[in-house]
Amino acid sequence: MRFQMLTALVAILMTCGSVTHAQPHTTLTLDVRAADIDMYAPDVSFDETIPTPEAFLGFKLGDEPVRHHQLVGYIQRVAELSDRLSVETIGYSHERRPILFVVATSPGNHARLEEIRTQHVALSEPGGTQIDSKDMPVVTWVNYGVHGAEASAMDASLPFIYHLAAAHGDSIERVLADSVVLVTAVFNPDGNAQRIAWVDAYGGKRRIADPAHMEHLLDWRFSRTNHYFFDLNRQWLLLTQPESRAWMRKWHEWRPNLTVDYHEMGPANTYYFHPGVSTRTNPLVPERAEELLAKTVRTSQDFLDSEGRLYYHGEGFDNFYVGKGSTFPLLNGGVGVLYEASATLGREIETRNGLRTYRENIRKHYRTSVASIEGAVDLRQPYLTYQREFYANALEEANNSKTKAWVVSAADDPARLHFFADLLNDHRIKTYRLSRDIAANGVQFDSGDSLIVPVSQTQFRLIRSLFETLTEFEDSTFYDVSTWTLPPAFGLDYTALSGREFRSTLIGEAFAPPMPVAEPPDVSTYAYVFEWEPYFAPRALQRVLENELLARVATRPLNVATTRGEHNLARGSIVVPLDRQERRPSDIHKLMQSIAAEDGIRVHAMTTGRSTTGPVDLNVGGPSTRPIEPVNALLVIGNTVDLYDAGEIWHLADARMNMPLTLRPRDKLVDIDWNRYTHMIFPSGDYENFAPEWAGRLRTWVAEGGTVIGMRKAVPWLRANTIDWVDPHDLEAIVQGEKNELEPEDAAPDESARLPYQDKSTHEAEHVIGGAIFAADLDNSHPLGFGYQDRSIFLHKNTKTPMDATENPFGTVIAYTDEPIYSGYVSDENRDALAGTPALIAERSGRGSVILFADNPNFRGYWYGTNKLFLNALFFSRAFDPPVEN
Repeated sequence: MRFQMLTALVAILMTCGSVTHAQPHTTLTLDVRAADIDMYAPDVSFDETIPTPEAFLGFKLGDEPVRHHQLVGYIQRVAELSDRLSVETIGYSHERRPILFVVATSPGNHARLEEIRTQHVALSEPGGTQIDSKDMPVVTWVNYGVHGAEASAMDASLPFIYHLAAAHGDSIERVLADSVVLVTAVFNPDGNAQRIAWVDAYGGKRRIADPAHMEHLLDWRFSRTNHYFFDLNRQWLLLTQPESRAWMRKWHEWRPNLTVDYHEMGPANTYYFHPGVSTRTNPLVPERAEELLAKTVRTSQDFLDSEGRLYYHGEGFDNFYVGKGSTFPLLNGGVGVLYEASATLGREIETRNGLRTYRENIRKHYRTSVASIEGAVDLRQPYLTYQREFYANALEEANNSKTKAWVVSAADDPARLHFFADLLNDHRIKTYRLSRDIAANGVQFDSGDSLIVPVSQTQFRLIRSLFETLTEFEDSTFYDVSTWTLPPAFGLDYTALSGREFRSTLIGEAFAPPMPVAEPPDVSTYAYVFEWEPYFAPRALQRVLENELLARVATRPLNVATTRGEHNLARGSIVVPLDRQERRPSDIHKLMQSIAAEDGIRVHAMTTGRSTTGPVDLNVGGPSTRPIEPVNALLVIGNTVDLYDAGEIWHLADARMNMPLTLRPRDKLVDIDWNRYTHMIFPSGDYENFAPEWAGRLRTWVAEGGTVIGMRKAVPWLRANTIDWVDPHDLEAIVQGEKNELEPEDAAPDESARLPYQDKSTHEAEHVIGGAIFAADLDNSHPLGFGYQDRSIFLHKNTKTPMDATENPFGTVIAYTDEPIYSGYVSDENRDALAGTPALIAERSGRGSVILFADNPNFRGYWYGTNKLFLNALFFSRAFDPPVEN
């Protein structure tokens, strides 16, 4: 009975819910990869006659990387099958891989494509306000793969091309009817090939998400960059590489309204797209462009929101430097949007945000590509109106500007003027010859070697960006450089002409600069001589030395008699005598003709070795003309060396000056044949606590006659191991060194040591020099200063550690001025620390030399004005003497 009552009570309690049975807890594990199985939107159907990327490749996108030839083959095949697409090869990479350009629009638009392009371009020309854009298509540019390591940004082009060719439905039909979509695939095929080779080499049948796996450990710099280690996403403005020149010709040919740029970032992030940091937008960008940008990305936001995907904007990235793919359009009448996916560095990787897959990135980039072209069509009329108003307003601003024109000159060096004008013309900035000689702001400009750039052009804002200096900024944090004023980088004299100084009669004929060609030289019976000022003089000298000819450099000015009269030649002039040469005079003359024709160098045929000013002056056979030895240089590269700096050296020597250069990893120097090399170049990098076993051999090699060149962050290590090295067994030297050290001053207490954490990034950025232009004083009587007429010189600077002067009073070839900041952001602390300090030091050590650059004279391949400093360090490294010891 008791048992029955208990049973009934339990039943009552269970009915009332007061007693429950514990259910076993089951955890359902989800495979996050499933979210990315479906590449394409389920509500979109596709033309079955167009092969999918998967059908063409034989594998699913994301299972393995797509090789360049596969991408090219697929795009060409789809273009053959679709009347919506056309494709052309617009250029080739350094390694001869084609760069494809696809135009996607409706068949009807294709039939009148040139008419559409012409009408669209007319919006950005004078008179564009009169053009009716009511029925005009909007133009969207989508570029993939500018950074080869960021491979999902390349592979995403395949489903996007498929979508443009094969998708059905009202949405795609509207996009094709109301827009022209331009696709560049891929920007950087050489870098991408490096990345794919690595992933294929270390990827297996099983996907390994462990970040420690070799598949994820590629040195991204080698595949991010192109063949010469250039970051092509810094080349939209500079155009020193064939890849960027190819795509920018097409970009300017179309002048897109919207440019979309796809990338990858660190695996620890989610998914980024513009707008960037609001306080770091270039001040020349109109607010309307930022408004359109914010509206454009709403379609991408809607897509990501619909799938619950994490994303962000307004942090980390900015639109200040105009040489990037997402910023350049903002100063050219359009809008640019940057997209960044979290890199998987392989096929998948574990991150703090969960498992990331390669397919996920491809899918997100593809789907936001579709969202972007839809967003552009949604804003078609606002975009076209903005483009028209942008250029009309630019002309109005130009007319109201105090500056009416810029005049630039490159005395005795037509090559640099050619490169400068060619770059401006490529960006639709009109340049003209100066019609007559003028003097302005204390500078003499001769019409023969000067050009004038009137500001009353539709590219007025870009002209301002390239010519003006800037030293005040709203935000001191920069994603890239803080200045890029072009004339100082090219080593040009220049000045602004105000309304009172400018006359339209100063504008001569349009300047379409050919590469300079000099008149063929006469036959000489004594010697040939050419000056060192022209940009390609080092290439001419390299020709001479490679032909095993004897050559000499004049360390003092020369006054010589030639077949065409007397000539006064500057220091650094190169003399090629006929005496003791092992080549026939006719062969030497033929070489001089090649120098005149191919290097644009004027070669003089000397008639005598006597100076025209008398016997007491310099004769070409005297000790003040030093013999020059052939250069056989080794460039140190590797994982801990700044690859950009190294690549810029390699490109200068190999591509421009036709000089051989041995590349060798830093950790592989122990077993080289040191006697083979005349020069060893250490670019910037990580040298802290670097103690190689070959350091002693380096010192011996220098003492025996070798030249070592150090740049930027390599300088302290190189000094410590060469000219400042103290033998640890030499007690007397150690004691003397300790006596010479200054006692550090007592540091004042830092009353502001406690700072809010929210200010951390801003506070740290204030102490960084992200890229500024410094004014400096050059000793142009020193062999490392040969080829420069003026002592005043500008340098690109992006390191803050001062370089201490040596005890040699002649050792500082360049020093910053007391007020060094010419343009760009530099904190007061860094300005004061760097003012007056050395920028270039040259010291003899034994029979060799140690040359130290505080900065990079070859920055991004466009600092033509300081390239010669580096080349002087190669050719003239032993043309100077140490001070005589008292």
